[in-house]
Amino acid sequence: MSEAHEASLTTGGTQGAAIRLERILPDPPRVVWQALTDRDQLKTWFPCDVIVADGHWEPGAAITFPFGSEPDALTIKGEVLEAREPELLAFTWGEETLRFTLTPHGEGTRLVLVDELRPGIAARNAAGWDSCLELLAGGTRDRDAWKPRFERYTALFAPTLGEQEGPPAGME
Repeated sequence: MSEAHEASLTTGGTQGAAIRLERILPDPPRVVWQALTDRDQLKTWFPCDVIVADGHWEPGAAITFPFGSEPDALTIKGEVLEAREPELLAFTWGEETLRFTLTPHGEGTRLVLVDELRPGIAARNAAGWDSCLELLAGGTRDRDAWKPRFERYTALFAPTLGEQEGPPAGME
């Protein structure tokens, strides 16, 4: 299990805001890197499927993020921006940019996730990524875990960023 850290917030950047989440994971960076880049391992913690063109995490590679197998399922497009195994993975996720930084921490890894995003979705995404990183760290899936997290992050972020949007339709 990891040490949980509350998300922090910055303003500015290309989207107007960024959230930062950190976890200390027991596995070394090379093992964590596999959890970030192996499609089967991603399915255990990432919020949707992750399909990288040609299966290679390299700058410029296209990524598809389908939320289900139905023909009308929400699908987000992205692109690999940086991939330096086992230190840094950055890619676009729709209009957002996700950056995973891995550094050795004792026998394990300090994982930092920064999500550059629109200000109105900061609390929603912080709650979602908090839940996802908990799964990555070996936690159990709890569909309702995001609700108290969302409320906490809304209280933290709304004074700085304004009104916060809830989850997208169909993902409550």
